[in-house]
Order: sequence, then C-alpha cells, then structure tokens
Amino acid sequence: MGEVVSASMGVINPLLLKLSTLMGDEYKKLKGVKKQASFLIRELSAMKAALEKLELMDELDSQAKDWRGHVREMSYDMEDCIDDFMCDLGDANAKPGFIKKNIKRFKSLGARHRIAQQMEDLKALALEANERRMRYKIDDRLNPSSRVVLVDPRISAIYKEAAGLVGIDGPKKELVTWLTDNEKKLKVVSIVGFGGLGKTTLAKQVYDEIGGRFRSKAFVSVSQRPDIGNLLSGLQLKLGMKEESSRACETQDIIDNIRKHLKKERYLIIVDDLWDQSAWNIISCAFTENCNGSRVIVTTRVDDVAVWACSNDRECIYRMKPLKEEDSRVLFFNRIFGSENGCPPQLREVAAQILRKCGGMPLAIITIASLLANCQVMSRDEWESIRNSLGAQFAVKPTLEEMRSILNLSYIHLPLHLRPCFMYLGMYPEDREIQRDDLVRQWVAEDFVSNLYGKDMEVAAKSYFNELINRSLIQPERTEHGELVSCRVHDMMLDLILGKCAEDNFITVECNHKEMEREHGWKYKARRVSSNSIGRAAADESPSGTFDSRLRQVRLLAQFGESKYILHILPFKYLRAIFFEISGEMCPWKVDLTAISQLIQLRYLKVSGGRYINLPNEMQGLVHLETMEFNCFSLDVPSDIVHLPRLAHLIVAKWKHLPEGIRNMKSLLTSPVEKLIRGC
Repeated sequence: MGEVVSASMGVINPLLLKLSTLMGDEYKKLKGVKKQASFLIRELSAMKAALEKLELMDELDSQAKDWRGHVREMSYDMEDCIDDFMCDLGDANAKPGFIKKNIKRFKSLGARHRIAQQMEDLKALALEANERRMRYKIDDRLNPSSRVVLVDPRISAIYKEAAGLVGIDGPKKELVTWLTDNEKKLKVVSIVGFGGLGKTTLAKQVYDEIGGRFRSKAFVSVSQRPDIGNLLSGLQLKLGMKEESSRACETQDIIDNIRKHLKKERYLIIVDDLWDQSAWNIISCAFTENCNGSRVIVTTRVDDVAVWACSNDRECIYRMKPLKEEDSRVLFFNRIFGSENGCPPQLREVAAQILRKCGGMPLAIITIASLLANCQVMSRDEWESIRNSLGAQFAVKPTLEEMRSILNLSYIHLPLHLRPCFMYLGMYPEDREIQRDDLVRQWVAEDFVSNLYGKDMEVAAKSYFNELINRSLIQPERTEHGELVSCRVHDMMLDLILGKCAEDNFITVECNHKEMEREHGWKYKARRVSSNSIGRAAADESPSGTFDSRLRQVRLLAQFGESKYILHILPFKYLRAIFFEISGEMCPWKVDLTAISQLIQLRYLKVSGGRYINLPNEMQGLVHLETMEFNCFSLDVPSDIVHLPRLAHLIVAKWKHLPEGIRNMKSLLTSPVEKLIRGC
C-alpha cells in the first residue's frame, strides 16, 4: 500500500523519494551527496511520523501549529532545491549516461563545492526543525487517544444515491400550487432560508415537476460574486439560443437578445443562490413581461433580497423551515441503515441526541449521517464521541458558526489521504460544476494519490472522488452512462475548505492581481494560487513585476473568469499544474504559452478560452507532462510532443494537423485522441 498523504505533510513523501534517488548509483561520484541524503532521510522520516500523529489530533496549540507549518514550508523549499539540482544534472527521464556526463562536467567546472554547500544548507534546515521540535516538546503533545474515523479503501466504489428526499413533498406541493395558477402575469416566487436548509434541492424538485408545462426553461446559479455577463451568456445557451452571440455582445445586448427570445415564450427560470439586490436588478431585466403565465423562482438566504425580488409581494415568499422531528429521523436512519428499523437498540438514544443537535437542518443531518455510516465499527462509544463534538446550541438557534462546526467535524474524521484532495476543491469558484476527470488528473499531478494495491493512479484517484461523494462532502452533479462524472461543492462546505486552505497555506485564493499585491502580510510563500476575477474589474488590470516576484515558488497556477490578461508563467519554474479558464467579453484574442517549455516540472496543462493559443516550437523537454488539454479556436501542436514519455491525455478542440508518429505513442490513454487518430 502506498504512503499516506495529508495536507500538511504531503510534500514530505515526494521529497523522501527524491532523496532516495540521490543515493542511487548515478549520483555516487558526487562526494558527500549520498551521506547527506541519508542523513536527511532519517531526519525527515522522524518528522513525518510526528506530523502523522499531529494530523490525527482534533486540536493543536499554537506552538504545535507553528512547528507543523515550519516543517511543511521547509519541505517545500527542500524539494524545490533538489529539483533545481536534479534538473541541472538530468533526471530519471534523461538518456542513458546523460547524468554521469553532466556530473563529470560539474566536477570539471568546480561546482562540487556549491553542491556540497547546498546539501549542508538542507541539513541545517532539518537540524533547525528538529531543534524546534525538542524546544516545543512536540512529542509530549501527541495524544494517543485522539482518533479518526477510518474507512476501508474503495478503489472501485460507484456512487449510489442514498435514501430519497425527506420532508420535501409538502413544500413542493405548496410551491407548485403557487406557480401553476391561472394568472397570466409574470410571477416571481422567492424561497428564503438559512444555508443548509435545502432551498436549491426544493427549487430543483419544483423545476422537474412543472418544467414540462413551459416552452422555455433554465436553471442558473448566481453566487456571492457573480460574473453577470457569463451568467447571462449561460442563460442564453440553456434557453437554446445561439452560442456565438455571447462572445461579442455587451451585457445590455445579451439582455436584449434574451428578452427578444422570451417575448412570445411561456418560460420557467430558476435563479439560484441570489445574494444581493444589485445583481437581481440586472438579471431581472432579461425577464420580459409577456402575459403568457411565465414564472421565475429565486432562492436566497437574505430576507431583504427575497422581498425585493418579489416586488414586496410577501404572498410570493416561501420561508424554508427545519425538518420536523419525524422527517429528520427518517433522513438520518435511511442514510446510515436504509431504514429506522435497521438501527441497533444500543444506538437509538445517542442517535436521538445527535439528531437534536442537528436542529432539523438537512445539510447537518446528511453530513453527520454520512460520517457515522463510514465508521469502521458501529459502537456506542464512537457515536458518543461524535455527539460530544457537536455544538450544544444548534438545535435552539442555528447559526453559521454552529453549522461550520458540524461540517468541520466531518473534515476532522476524514482519512488523511483524502484531506489534500478535499482542500484542492478550494481552487474552483463558487457554484461551479467540477469535472471529475479534471480533479483526478490534478490530484495525480500534485502527488496526492497513493498507489493503492498496485492500481493505476487514476483508478485510485477516482476512488478518492467516490469517497468524498459518499461522505456527502461534495454533491453529485452529472452522470454519463451510469457513471458520475462531475460534482458541486455546497457554498458552506466551500467556506470551510477555504478556511482550511488559509490555515495550512494550501491554496491562496485571490480575486484580482491588485488584491494579491496588497497582501503584504503573508506568513508563508504562496504555493498554489487561484485567481478568480469574477465580478471584479480585473479586465482593467495587468500583473506587475512585484506580483510575479512574490510568487516564484507556486506549484499550481489557476485563473478563472473574465480577464483580458493571462498571468505571466515564466518566473514560476516549479509549476506542476496550470489551469486557465478565461471567458467573457474581455477574453484574450491570443494566449501566449511559449514560455511553458521552460517549466520542467509541469505535469498538468489545461487552457480554456482565447481564440488562439501559442505554444513553443519544442516541448519535448517537458518530460513529466501527463495532461495537455486546450479548448480554443485554433492551435498548432509542436510535432515533438510524440517524444513526451508520460503524456497520457491529449485533448484539443481544434488543431491544424496531427504530428507524425502520434499513433506510436504508447502513453496516450484518452479516447478523444484515439478518435482523432482513426480519422486522420
């Protein structure tokens, strides 16, 4: 079984592997390197054992957190240093004899002293970390009684929907009655309530129930920082309008196009997760009054927004309430045992206590039930431990903080190997449909996946995805041929993820370049950056040299939303993954990626947006590249990609020609490439 990976210590595993490589025969002529590498392996292995125990503890004091953060950042810096060193000498993908030849050259150039000094510097870092460990008495803080709920690995787990929706029939029937009356005027109905009550679920049920009565229908999500242009463009597509109009039109043009389309239609539109009145003022302009009995449903957690959307017609506001005790019990037991009768007698009392603490909130009930369902042993002690971890006031008056504490409990009981994968979801914008295959390949590129029982890495990663689904930490979205292929993250769960990302310096999420430049208080170097310009004036900004220089150690660079700029990638020589999804009116005409040929560590590259993508003339130096995916109008792919030894996924929307020899690439796995090859 492969090494366990966690968010805080995940970088240590690949670092230990690289140190082991330095002890191999290829490097034995570099005097002192083998000895120093052996020392570092011993020191880091001891730190790793302590970190594993810290990860299993529910609470850490400030000194333990400080030491954990220091070791994590030290490990990142060590790996970057060794990557530089190995890159200069050539790595395992180099031609036979290349490393030995380079070692000879380094010796002849008198670089031996520099190499020895680098290893001494790394040794000093390790000694400092262990000195802190003794000074802080870290080992004394490790509480062996702290436990985590573990689960058996589910390599081939397939998502199966749990018990049916509970407590929704009454609200659905009432809303259907409101929306299917004989009134011909446009009617807007608001569903308002606390986060986690099931507003979106209810709206979807109503949408599915009555959607067939309308000629046009669409379901759109808004979120806290909406990109109104993209939202309206997406609405056009869902209404069956032409895609081309969304690219070149201003927001007012898009609104005019939608109004024209809906003028003679009887339509049903869901506007989900509306946060403020200003967004509604723009979106609602598209909903023309045509006296055809059209309907709009708005979901929001803000009471004033619900009233505003309904034009102060309080008779059109449906206020969500917590589930009744009976419905809460059915939902809870169905998730765990299939029915209430399946619950063992010794667990009934503690189950009732847990349910009372969930306060009738469906999200809380489902999250805790999924956690309990994954307990290795259905023991009373285990259930009582989880009950004691829940807040005491939630049943009296639900608050955001109480809900967060319930969701956090699921994170605490998450197996270590799933934590970085779960936190990686913080890279994506709110309310976004996330493709499973994107996640799987990104996790593999970041070394988050263990090679369980010798299985293929992507097979193991898909099982991780399924585990997160089964634990209700992410929500199933789209299925193809009976297989779940995408998910969404509840906005409250995303809030939890972003908090964990900030605490562990896992992903830095910013909204535009200026915000990033103002962040002078970073305690650690940014290691992964997701730039989300949605809803901001990022189109008028450009990245500066200051921005680039402060982020040279990043391993992931992601950019979403409407922007005419692509972040400069040249300074980021440690990049493992690049994900650009640029859209909207200011989408760049050309995306210049000619500098990626210098990103030796690059493993994952996906770019969506821009009319043309410029790639370098040669790419065969990207020996670690596993995924290359482009969605653009035109693309010239360098012919030497056929020499990339690890390229498994090559996905392109359009290109001018296929390189010769692509049929002979044994590493390619993705079926779209096979179709292109057969058609050439």
